[in-house]
Amino acid sequence: MIDFTNTEVINNPYPHLAELRKAGKPIWHDGLGLFLAPNHRDANEVLRNKSLGRIFVPKAPASEWDVFNYLHADSILDSEPPKHTRLRSLVMKAFNKNRIEALRPNILALTYQLLDAIEAKGGTFDVIADYAEPLPVKVIAALLGFPDEDEHLLRPWSQAIVKMYEVNPSAVHQHEAQIAANEFADYVHSLMLLRKANPTDDLITELAHVEEAGEKLSTHELIATCVLLLNAGHEASVNGFGNGMVAAHQNHSEWEKLQARPDEVAATAIEEFIRFDAPLQFFERTATADLEISGVEIKQGQKIVSLLGSANRDEDVFPEATTMDIERERNPHIGFGAGIHFCIGAPLARLEMSISLPELFKRFPKMELTDAPVRRNTFALRGYETVPARTS
Repeated sequence: MIDFTNTEVINNPYPHLAELRKAGKPIWHDGLGLFLAPNHRDANEVLRNKSLGRIFVPKAPASEWDVFNYLHADSILDSEPPKHTRLRSLVMKAFNKNRIEALRPNILALTYQLLDAIEAKGGTFDVIADYAEPLPVKVIAALLGFPDEDEHLLRPWSQAIVKMYEVNPSAVHQHEAQIAANEFADYVHSLMLLRKANPTDDLITELAHVEEAGEKLSTHELIATCVLLLNAGHEASVNGFGNGMVAAHQNHSEWEKLQARPDEVAATAIEEFIRFDAPLQFFERTATADLEISGVEIKQGQKIVSLLGSANRDEDVFPEATTMDIERERNPHIGFGAGIHFCIGAPLARLEMSISLPELFKRFPKMELTDAPVRRNTFALRGYETVPARTS
């Protein structure tokens, strides 16, 4: 059975996932004690079925995991209706389509700043460190109201916390996640108190004051929401952009399309980036009642994982699924999830990439990737540490 911690699987999971899909139904994984849903139909069903919930089990001992636990138990991602409904309704009053679209001029300005800095470096740069990573971090930091001088704190906190979403996080990663959760929560809490006393035009201020039918966010819910927005607001952008760039370069006909017609192909290219090498691969849910998926019985309390990256390579849904096609017209990928847990950061990620991707190729039309990219040693959240490039 597939080993999600194996380096070979992490580097290229897709041949292994293709073997899983041959079963045509969910598969029991003895080692993990849960079901895997590798094809598109079943993975999509796992995300949408109301008899499956996102059930967070607090980690013990509580004295060490208290903050980490409430950051998840009181977040949209790890709650179910009616709590999820209340939280999402309150958050979306502040983090809505109009507010995201209003960020377009700011995103464009930040994109130009990063491109200017790359140009000033004189030829070589890192697609991740110099472009894909700083843009969404700067955007979400500005949106939430974090001071510019504190931006450098956010990505390390986020990366430490999200390593807990891997299959078997090490003791070191668990300890780092505890520290990051405590520091991040303390930071947001102090900023929240400041914004309540002195409101400004940022999302923390709005979340602190948002109300619907007499309901407001509790202190823990507000802190958990801000942490989730930072994580969801940039992880998909960074990893989706980096994964897509490497894949396009390896499929050089697609790279040439990006070089020749960046504005024209950007919209479909973004979706293909997310489909072809999904930034989120592993999303777990728990049966709240007995149910059946594709003839497989899942008992109450049993877990099943939606394998998003595998679903997005399902040959029954995507013609030539193993080939990148940045002009793919029909692309029903589930890279951002589906159902009530559809990624709240997806609209922001799409907006950022729709601006940053074509602008990069317009500024550097002869850009090429150079040394071998270095992949993060994680399966659930799939991305690269570094992607070396040159501007011409």
